Amino acid sequence: MKITVKNLGVLRQAEFDLGDLTIICGGNNSGKTYATYALYSFLKTWRNYRGRMRQEQQIPKRSIEELMNDGVAVIDLTEYVRKAETALDDMCNRYTDRLSNVFAAPRERFRDTRFRVSLDRDALSESVKSKSIDESYGTRNRETFSIYTAKGSTELRIFLLVDKQGIKIPDFAIRSRIAEAIDDIIFGQFFPDTFISSAERTGAAIFRKELNFAHNRLLKEISQADDNMDPRELLYKSYQDYALPVENNVDFVRRLGNTTKDSSFLANDHPEVLMWFDDVVGGAYRVTRNDELYFVPKNKQVRLDMDESSSSVRSLLDVGFYLRHVAKVGDLLIVDEPELNLHPENQRRVARLFARLVNLGVK
Repeated sequence: MKITVKNLGVLRQAEFDLGDLTIICGGNNSGKTYATYALYSFLKTWRNYRGRMRQEQQIPKRSIEELMNDGVAVIDLTEYVRKAETALDDMCNRYTDRLSNVFAAPRERFRDTRFRVSLDRDALSESVKSKSIDESYGTRNRETFSIYTAKGSTELRIFLLVDKQGIKIPDFAIRSRIAEAIDDIIFGQFFPDTFISSAERTGAAIFRKELNFAHNRLLKEISQADDNMDPRELLYKSYQDYALPVENNVDFVRRLGNTTKDSSFLANDHPEVLMWFDDVVGGAYRVTRNDELYFVPKNKQVRLDMDESSSSVRSLLDVGFYLRHVAKVGDLLIVDEPELNLHPENQRRVARLFARLVNLGVK
């Protein structure tokens, strides 16, 4: 996957390939973070820019009629592959138009910006054959239809699981689900689930309870509102004070209590990697049932709040919780300024940690 940007921040033009290990390096204020944030935000939101209504309309009406009449419909995916590059260009155009929201910055700053993602044509053709899907959909109490494709096949099959008279899902909802499945088949393997550790992470670690952006904005608006303000206007107003990657990163740190309920594939299958990480950070993070976060230094009978812990402990906090509770094979982990607050020895050890992650399937 190749990413091209033009007139993005201080970057007049830049191009880079996203591989299993990608390093963007350069001097201060050279645009590394802008390029990284633009990529992260696209990977997190690409489905929003797919033009869902248009994609739904591309699902042939006859396919829905076949499903309702015969109980099964077959869609040839090769036609969608042929249109994939055009669809991707359309996604990038829509995304570029929304960059001011992504970066929480004035729209005029991105008037001449261009953001492009390019995928290899042969890889797009092979993407259909390498994917398999077998999922059912419906209401909470009843599955009504399923979508199936076998690895190596270019056909998508939709099966009706109930009598057509019992269908309570409207046609557009079925078409939307089919469109989402086609998107996942064609683009899913190229656009991985993505986690970012932003350069603002040390502040997020200290002020995790205070950094509830939505709550703080609402309080500010209420305090400034006059007596004639309709409270519903506040609830439906769109806010974003910080770049999307920063808000996502802060929100992750703020919700660590929920995160600890899950275990990553590393925790289940490769605990030695987590032991390596704990050795690098010099201890272990803990979250209590009351959502209190603290750090336990190795071989010491103390526990420290984040404001009592070293800057390196705060700097690696979100990466540590991601590795232990979230990481999946195929993920993309983005770390802005990976050397932040680390002694040179630990910088080398973190580099080795990244190499181990790559070998285990985390890009």
